[in-house]
Amino acid sequence: QVQFVESGGGLVQAGGSLRLSCVVSRSTFSLNAMGWYRQPPGNQRELVAGISSSGTSTKYADSAKGRFTISRDNAKNTVFLQMDSLKPEDTAVYYCNLLCLQPDRIDYWGQGTQVTVSS
Repeated sequence: QVQFVESGGGLVQAGGSLRLSCVVSRSTFSLNAMGWYRQPPGNQRELVAGISSSGTSTKYADSAKGRFTISRDNAKNTVFLQMDSLKPEDTAVYYCNLLCLQPDRIDYWGQGTQVTVSS
């Protein structure tokens, strides 16, 4: 079964930056569009950013536009999320997975990485 191993989270002050990484154990990784998702405390999981299989096309949730950058390295089966100008409302567990506009339809998730932004 495919595995997603997220890392790079932590505690940061508002205005700070973090870079998340996700290694994917999937032989067809380079053929799949990927997404970063997050689940704030007490809320549903939401799609934050998506990237095409080649990495040439990206899209962001309104909350992430201008502050987050998604990228990928197909040679290393890794997808990244650079997060700048972090806000307390960015506090959540962050996950990567295949790109899906309805995250509640995804059955399998990795352990995620916790991001906590203090004010």
